[in-house]
Amino acid sequence: MILFRPSRLPVLSSFLFFLLTLLSAPAHATTGTTKSASAPSTAATTVLRGRASWYGSYFQGKRTTSGERYNRFKYTCAHKTLPFGTRLRVTNVKNGKAVVVRVSDRGPFRHERILDLSEIAARPLGITECGAATVVAEVVAADTPLGPASTPDNLAALYAADPNPDAAFTTYSVPTAADPAATETPASLIAASTVTKTEVITTTESVNCPAGFLIQAGSFTDVANARSVQARIKSLLPEVKVEVSQYLLDGRQRSRVLVGNFGERPEAEAVRQQLMVWGIGGLVREVALR
Repeated sequence: MILFRPSRLPVLSSFLFFLLTLLSAPAHATTGTTKSASAPSTAATTVLRGRASWYGSYFQGKRTTSGERYNRFKYTCAHKTLPFGTRLRVTNVKNGKAVVVRVSDRGPFRHERILDLSEIAARPLGITECGAATVVAEVVAADTPLGPASTPDNLAALYAADPNPDAAFTTYSVPTAADPAATETPASLIAASTVTKTEVITTTESVNCPAGFLIQAGSFTDVANARSVQARIKSLLPEVKVEVSQYLLDGRQRSRVLVGNFGERPEAEAVRQQLMVWGIGGLVREVALR
């Protein structure tokens, strides 16, 4: 009877062969279900550098190019080409004050200026007193809150990245800080004025605005200590003016070490940061109005 029992060996052999074939399939057999890693894209920020002015009550309620009515109490601005709704963080390079505004109009069309700010936006920057001022404006995210903002930590770097600093205005692209190659990639010039910046600053503006900035590299009761710090800074920065200024505090004479006379805050901040690398502390002081 055993001779007539159906054998199961062929069936088992076939199953084992199929299982081994499945398990031994090469890994690339699943090609198409996985994605290869793509090269990271370089993120960049669009930056504008130039003169900004303002417009106030005379234009109140008038229709702007975007169709909305101008309101001097809203944080808006005019730019020649940026899309309406674009938000900019505008920083006055003289005093470091910043504000975020929204593009709602076209202009300005004179004096080689890049922005016309609403009155409420111009006031904290000190532009209503000066008439105009040199600013650095960055394109920021659409959900960035409008109004006064903190001074950008990288203001000095943004200002120094300008590919054409002698032009009345420039627009350029700067790699973002999050990009690993940001410190190695130079800014890309997008547009620049053919007029120099010295040609667009009027006498009235230079008189009404701060003369410049100094770095106070310490205050000492002993003038000998002040002279020592002065000598060290002179040896490190021979091209920069360094002097000791004396004053009275609570009836006692003290000595301050003052470094440079910089035209704009980013220049002073860059030197201050360099002094810190050398172990010399300091703070930037605005020079009184002329």
